[in-house]
Amino acid sequence: MTLEPDIVRALRQVYDPEIPVNIYDLGLIYGIAVDDTQKATVTMTLTAPNCPLADELLQDVHDAVRDVPGVADVVINLTFDPPWERSRMSEEALLELGLL
Repeated sequence: MTLEPDIVRALRQVYDPEIPVNIYDLGLIYGIAVDDTQKATVTMTLTAPNCPLADELLQDVHDAVRDVPGVADVVINLTFDPPWERSRMSEEALLELGLL
């Protein structure tokens, strides 16, 4: 059983506090890994390194993933390499924001 699809669904319920799009389609999630102990590691970024609501967003991500049935622990790796840019957004996000 793989937990990644359930984690993606959970992350699609977390919205960026400044952009009305979920963080997965916004392209903030760089990677999801689940090890043999069911510890989920999410590698992500922010739209800007100085995001004033970063702590709140990271907590929302942690809580959403922790609530996925089968996840035993959650680690969030925050990175700015590579920096986020609009090209990381999904087509759905671009449509939602009227950018397509």
